[in-house]
Amino acid sequence: MAMPSLHAISSGEAGPRVAFCHGLFGQGRNWNQIAKGLADICRPTLLDMPDHGRSPWTERFDYVDAAALVAESLRAIDPDEPWIVVGHSMGGKIAMLLALTEPELVERLCVVDISPEATTSFSEFETYIAGMEAMDLDRIETRADADAALRDAAPDPGVRGFLLQNLRREGDGWRWQPNIEVIGRDIATIGGWPAERVRQLPPFVGPVLWLSGERSSYVIDDNDAEMRRLFPRVRHVTVKDAAHWVHSEQPEVTIQALRAFITSGG
Repeated sequence: MAMPSLHAISSGEAGPRVAFCHGLFGQGRNWNQIAKGLADICRPTLLDMPDHGRSPWTERFDYVDAAALVAESLRAIDPDEPWIVVGHSMGGKIAMLLALTEPELVERLCVVDISPEATTSFSEFETYIAGMEAMDLDRIETRADADAALRDAAPDPGVRGFLLQNLRREGDGWRWQPNIEVIGRDIATIGGWPAERVRQLPPFVGPVLWLSGERSSYVIDDNDAEMRRLFPRVRHVTVKDAAHWVHSEQPEVTIQALRAFITSGG
């Protein structure tokens, strides 16, 4: 069997295959708590998206290409079974493209706090990327140094910690694990949506769970019509006391919602 092109960690003994696609500057392991909470009913696979984690770098970011890489990786893991695919933010857009372009591969889909449209909220990442690029890694000795260096660009300690999980010690120095050059250059594409290509595709007719955070700006009422056009069997659930990172802010609610979705008849 061919090796998966994307870095993947699979677990679980029985039940449907469930793939998790993380968001911008995330890693597959960000979904580890959720996967553990579901491992008794399914076989979770945590994927590192292109240009992130331990997955290969690309020369440019493209959502359709990213979805094709995910499809290739899932077929390498299990060429016979369809998948339940869960995607958050950037990973949610990749997951939606995967369902639309490879419907025979996706049995059902869960989209977490993103919509099939351009997302202005991604602009906050431009500040973070500028701060990450500006850090002089040769002068960083400890993670405390890195935290201090990124504080102006990312004043929220939770966001800063999330970004700094991408900083890896290599020998005597440090390096960023994601492909910051491509991500920074193509951030408008990451915040966008390939609408012209999507218009040529039929809707995805499988069951879809759409989770959004009550306090998030990434999903707005105006997104509802396009979401229902592309995914006519969508069920929208707003998660209370959550902003954009729904699965880390409300993990138990996320696990409960996914358990019901995975075990339901659709």
